[in-house]
Amino acid sequence: MNLDKPIASGNTAHVYRSGNEAIKLFNANLPDTEAMKEAAKHRVAYVQGLPVPKIYDVTKVNGKQAIVMEYIEGKTLGQLVCEDQSQMGRYMALSVSLQQQVHKVVPSQIESMKEKLKRQIQAASPLSMKQKATLITKLESFTYNESLCHGDFHLFNLIVGKKDQTTIIDWVDASLGDPRADVYRTYLLYSQHLSHELAELYMRTYCETSQYLKEDIFEWAPVVAAARLAESVPEENVERLVKIVCDSI
Repeated sequence: MNLDKPIASGNTAHVYRSGNEAIKLFNANLPDTEAMKEAAKHRVAYVQGLPVPKIYDVTKVNGKQAIVMEYIEGKTLGQLVCEDQSQMGRYMALSVSLQQQVHKVVPSQIESMKEKLKRQIQAASPLSMKQKATLITKLESFTYNESLCHGDFHLFNLIVGKKDQTTIIDWVDASLGDPRADVYRTYLLYSQHLSHELAELYMRTYCETSQYLKEDIFEWAPVVAAARLAESVPEENVERLVKIVCDSI
């Protein structure tokens, strides 16, 4: 299949448009189950009635594993914020409302956040064995009602399409766990890759429209930051993540 330039790129895949379809083509170095794994999580969200693209097929394209799904015409909320900073508060409120909609869902079959975080902490090479053990003990001490968590929820994974309907994309990191961890993960991404001011706006908006306090959410800071270390994202500030861990345990 002839594919043009990707319309989006991430750490694990590139996304291409082919007519009314979007083709998510995974990097060749990933396990052969990566596309199936993400598609299964995506389908959980779809079955629960969340606004996500339809999946048409999980296949191989040009020798690489791929997910073929509905192409959503539109712009991300991140793009819209960049175009008009005066609307930042409105767009952030919309994103928080959608994330809370996700958190109301309790699916029966999806990856456990606790198990996922354990694996990531154990694989975080910048941390010592003692630090990892302390973090896992802390993780085990948390009690919470499980909810669907997106795992990579931010303005650039929300597409505003026809009739102003907003669609949530990129479900590879979804799991069943504590919404507070999901919220801190979003805060961490904003503060690292966008701005501290945007991160604080997000946190304030989420807390004002939920039962959670900022200090309750920040209890998850060392665990989530440690897990992020295992992802080996090239542009991530490793020293910053290690400091978050060390300052909290």
